[in-house]
Amino acid sequence: MVHVKTKIERPDSALVAELAKYGSATIHEAQGRLGALSSRLKPVERSMSLCGPAFTVKCAPRDNIMLQVAISYAKPGDVIVVSAGEYEEAGSFGDVLANACLAKGIAGLVTDTGVRDTAELIKLGFPVFSLSHCIKGTVKETLGQVNDPVIIGGEVINPGDIIRGDADGLVVVRRQDAAFAAEKSRAREEAEAGYIAAYKAGKSVIEVSNLAGILAAKGLTTDE
Repeated sequence: MVHVKTKIERPDSALVAELAKYGSATIHEAQGRLGALSSRLKPVERSMSLCGPAFTVKCAPRDNIMLQVAISYAKPGDVIVVSAGEYEEAGSFGDVLANACLAKGIAGLVTDTGVRDTAELIKLGFPVFSLSHCIKGTVKETLGQVNDPVIIGGEVINPGDIIRGDADGLVVVRRQDAAFAAEKSRAREEAEAGYIAAYKAGKSVIEVSNLAGILAAKGLTTDE
Protein backbone atom coordinates (compact mmCIF):
# COMPACT_ATOMS: atom_id res chain seq x y z
CA MET A 1 0.00 0.00 0.00
CA VAL A 2 1.26 3.47 -0.92
CA HIS A 3 0.79 5.92 1.91
CA VAL A 4 1.63 9.14 0.04
CA LYS A 5 0.33 9.87 -3.45
CA THR A 6 2.26 12.87 -4.72
CA LYS A 7 0.77 13.07 -8.22
CA ILE A 8 -2.71 14.58 -8.18
CA GLU A 9 -4.70 16.45 -10.81
CA ARG A 10 -5.12 20.06 -9.79
CA PRO A 11 -7.65 22.47 -11.33
CA ASP A 12 -6.61 25.28 -13.64
CA SER A 13 -5.19 28.10 -11.52
CA ALA A 14 -7.33 30.64 -13.38
CA LEU A 15 -10.49 28.82 -12.25
CA VAL A 16 -9.25 28.77 -8.66
CA ALA A 17 -8.62 32.53 -8.86
CA GLU A 18 -12.08 33.08 -10.35
CA LEU A 19 -13.82 31.09 -7.62
CA ALA A 20 -11.84 32.98 -4.98
CA LYS A 21 -13.77 36.11 -6.00
CA TYR A 22 -17.03 34.66 -4.69
CA GLY A 23 -18.17 33.86 -1.18
CA SER A 24 -18.75 30.33 0.04
CA ALA A 25 -22.51 30.89 0.28
CA THR A 26 -22.68 32.23 -3.27
CA ILE A 27 -20.80 29.21 -4.64
CA HIS A 28 -22.94 26.80 -2.61
CA GLU A 29 -26.16 28.29 -3.95
CA ALA A 30 -24.83 28.70 -7.49
CA GLN A 31 -23.87 25.06 -7.89
CA GLY A 32 -27.31 23.87 -6.82
CA ARG A 33 -26.94 24.08 -3.04
CA LEU A 34 -24.22 21.47 -3.11
CA GLY A 35 -20.87 21.07 -1.40
CA ALA A 36 -21.39 22.84 1.93
CA LEU A 37 -19.24 21.40 4.72
CA SER A 38 -20.63 21.25 8.24
CA SER A 39 -21.09 24.64 9.89
CA ARG A 40 -19.26 23.21 12.90
CA LEU A 41 -16.00 23.87 11.03
CA LYS A 42 -15.11 27.48 11.78
CA PRO A 43 -12.28 29.84 10.84
CA VAL A 44 -9.94 30.68 13.69
CA GLU A 45 -10.66 34.33 12.90
CA ARG A 46 -13.52 35.69 10.79
CA SER A 47 -11.33 37.52 8.30
CA MET A 48 -9.57 34.29 7.28
CA SER A 49 -10.22 33.24 3.70
CA LEU A 50 -8.87 30.43 1.53
CA CYS A 51 -9.35 28.96 -1.91
CA GLY A 52 -7.28 26.21 -3.50
CA PRO A 53 -7.03 22.58 -4.52
CA ALA A 54 -7.48 20.04 -1.74
CA PHE A 55 -4.40 18.13 -0.62
CA THR A 56 -6.04 15.50 1.53
CA VAL A 57 -4.71 13.53 4.48
CA LYS A 58 -6.22 10.94 6.78
CA CYS A 59 -4.96 11.11 10.38
CA ALA A 60 -5.74 9.00 13.40
CA PRO A 61 -7.47 10.95 16.18
CA ARG A 62 -5.01 12.80 18.45
CA ASP A 63 -2.15 11.99 16.06
CA ASN A 64 -0.59 14.48 13.65
CA ILE A 65 2.29 12.53 12.11
CA MET A 66 0.54 12.29 8.73
CA LEU A 67 -0.37 15.98 8.82
CA GLN A 68 3.34 16.74 9.04
CA VAL A 69 3.94 14.36 6.13
CA ALA A 70 1.24 16.14 4.10
CA ILE A 71 2.78 19.56 4.77
CA SER A 72 6.10 18.19 3.53
CA TYR A 73 4.63 17.11 0.17
CA ALA A 74 2.01 19.80 -0.50
CA LYS A 75 2.59 22.34 -3.26
CA PRO A 76 2.20 26.15 -3.21
CA GLY A 77 -1.46 27.10 -3.38
CA ASP A 78 -2.75 23.80 -1.96
CA VAL A 79 -5.26 23.67 0.88
CA ILE A 80 -4.44 20.82 3.28
CA VAL A 81 -7.64 18.99 4.21
CA VAL A 82 -7.35 16.79 7.30
CA SER A 83 -9.81 14.06 8.23
CA ALA A 84 -9.13 13.00 11.83
CA GLY A 85 -12.37 11.50 13.04
CA GLU A 86 -14.06 14.69 14.28
CA TYR A 87 -11.98 14.53 17.44
CA GLU A 88 -12.31 17.83 19.31
CA GLU A 89 -9.97 17.20 22.24
CA ALA A 90 -6.63 17.60 20.46
CA GLY A 91 -4.55 20.55 19.32
CA SER A 92 -3.06 18.96 16.22
CA PHE A 93 -1.84 22.15 14.51
CA GLY A 94 -0.35 25.40 15.80
CA ASP A 95 1.98 28.26 15.02
CA VAL A 96 5.08 26.11 14.36
CA LEU A 97 3.41 24.08 11.63
CA ALA A 98 1.69 27.21 10.34
CA ASN A 99 5.12 28.73 9.75
CA ALA A 100 6.10 25.57 7.87
CA CYS A 101 3.01 25.99 5.68
CA LEU A 102 3.70 29.66 5.03
CA ALA A 103 7.29 28.89 4.05
CA LYS A 104 5.96 26.50 1.40
CA GLY A 105 3.24 28.81 0.09
CA ILE A 106 0.40 26.55 1.24
CA ALA A 107 -2.94 28.38 0.98
CA GLY A 108 -4.61 27.15 4.17
CA LEU A 109 -5.70 24.26 6.35
CA VAL A 110 -9.07 22.66 7.01
CA THR A 111 -9.33 20.06 9.76
CA ASP A 112 -12.08 18.24 11.63
CA THR A 113 -10.05 18.17 14.82
CA GLY A 114 -8.65 20.88 17.09
CA VAL A 115 -5.94 23.50 16.66
CA ARG A 116 -4.08 25.66 19.16
CA ASP A 117 -1.85 28.77 19.33
CA THR A 118 -4.77 30.61 17.82
CA ALA A 119 -3.54 34.11 18.72
CA GLU A 120 -0.30 33.37 16.89
CA LEU A 121 -2.19 31.89 13.91
CA ILE A 122 -4.15 35.13 13.64
CA LYS A 123 -0.97 37.21 13.77
CA LEU A 124 0.60 35.03 11.09
CA GLY A 125 -2.45 35.42 8.89
CA PHE A 126 -2.46 31.76 7.90
CA PRO A 127 -6.06 30.65 7.18
CA VAL A 128 -7.15 27.77 9.43
CA PHE A 129 -10.63 26.25 9.69
CA SER A 130 -11.14 23.71 12.47
CA LEU A 131 -13.66 21.87 14.59
CA SER A 132 -12.29 23.20 17.90
CA HIS A 133 -9.55 25.05 19.73
CA CYS A 134 -7.75 22.75 22.13
CA ILE A 135 -4.47 22.96 24.03
CA LYS A 136 -4.00 19.19 24.33
CA GLY A 137 -1.02 17.79 22.45
CA THR A 138 -0.88 14.92 19.96
CA VAL A 139 1.16 11.78 19.37
CA LYS A 140 3.06 10.79 16.24
CA GLU A 141 2.43 7.10 15.81
CA THR A 142 -0.11 6.01 13.20
CA LEU A 143 0.47 6.02 9.45
CA GLY A 144 -2.37 7.02 7.19
CA GLN A 145 -3.02 8.04 3.59
CA VAL A 146 -2.18 11.24 1.76
CA ASN A 147 -4.29 12.10 -1.30
CA ASP A 148 -6.98 9.51 -1.00
CA PRO A 149 -10.60 10.73 -0.82
CA VAL A 150 -11.56 11.74 2.72
CA ILE A 151 -14.81 12.58 4.48
CA ILE A 152 -14.84 15.85 6.38
CA GLY A 153 -17.75 18.01 7.43
CA GLY A 154 -20.17 15.53 5.87
CA GLU A 155 -18.65 15.83 2.39
CA VAL A 156 -16.37 13.55 0.44
CA ILE A 157 -13.31 15.56 -0.59
CA ASN A 158 -11.17 14.28 -3.44
CA PRO A 159 -7.61 15.45 -3.98
CA GLY A 160 -7.73 18.35 -6.43
CA ASP A 161 -11.27 19.42 -5.56
CA ILE A 162 -11.43 23.15 -4.85
CA ILE A 163 -12.03 24.25 -1.26
CA ARG A 164 -13.39 27.77 -0.68
CA GLY A 165 -13.61 29.06 2.88
CA ASP A 166 -14.53 32.41 4.40
CA ALA A 167 -16.37 33.85 7.40
CA ASP A 168 -19.59 32.10 6.39
CA GLY A 169 -18.21 28.60 6.04
CA LEU A 170 -16.64 26.09 3.67
CA VAL A 171 -17.74 24.72 0.32
CA VAL A 172 -16.19 22.13 -1.98
CA VAL A 173 -16.31 22.41 -5.75
CA ARG A 174 -15.55 19.23 -7.66
CA ARG A 175 -12.52 19.72 -9.89
CA GLN A 176 -14.49 18.75 -12.99
CA ASP A 177 -17.26 21.23 -12.08
CA ALA A 178 -15.03 24.26 -11.46
CA ALA A 179 -15.83 26.08 -14.72
CA PHE A 180 -19.57 25.53 -14.24
CA ALA A 181 -19.45 26.72 -10.61
CA ALA A 182 -17.47 29.83 -11.55
CA GLU A 183 -19.91 30.73 -14.34
CA LYS A 184 -22.97 30.20 -12.16
CA SER A 185 -21.42 32.14 -9.27
CA ARG A 186 -20.69 35.08 -11.55
CA ALA A 187 -24.28 35.05 -12.82
CA ARG A 188 -25.64 34.90 -9.28
CA GLU A 189 -23.53 37.87 -8.17
CA GLU A 190 -24.76 39.89 -11.16
CA ALA A 191 -28.38 39.00 -10.40
CA GLU A 192 -27.99 39.96 -6.73
CA ALA A 193 -26.48 43.31 -7.74
CA GLY A 194 -29.64 43.88 -9.76
CA TYR A 195 -31.83 43.08 -6.75
CA ILE A 196 -29.93 45.56 -4.59
CA ALA A 197 -30.27 48.26 -7.26
CA ALA A 198 -34.02 47.62 -7.41
CA TYR A 199 -34.34 47.95 -3.62
CA LYS A 200 -32.48 51.25 -3.74
CA ALA A 201 -34.83 52.40 -6.49
CA GLY A 202 -37.78 51.88 -4.15
CA LYS A 203 -39.09 48.43 -5.12
CA SER A 204 -40.24 46.07 -2.38
CA VAL A 205 -38.76 42.66 -1.63
CA ILE A 206 -42.06 41.08 -2.73
CA GLU A 207 -41.82 42.81 -6.11
CA VAL A 208 -38.16 42.03 -6.71
CA SER A 209 -38.50 38.40 -5.65
CA ASN A 210 -41.77 37.90 -7.61
CA LEU A 211 -43.52 36.64 -4.50
CA ALA A 212 -46.99 38.14 -5.08
CA GLY A 213 -48.42 35.10 -6.89
CA ILE A 214 -46.90 32.61 -4.46
CA LEU A 215 -48.19 34.52 -1.43
CA ALA A 216 -51.66 34.86 -2.94
CA ALA A 217 -51.79 31.14 -3.68
CA LYS A 218 -50.91 30.41 -0.06
CA GLY A 219 -53.67 32.72 1.17
CA LEU A 220 -51.60 35.52 2.67
CA THR A 221 -53.80 38.35 3.92
CA THR A 222 -53.03 41.85 5.17
CA ASP A 223 -55.06 44.59 6.82
CA GLU A 224 -54.48 47.02 3.94
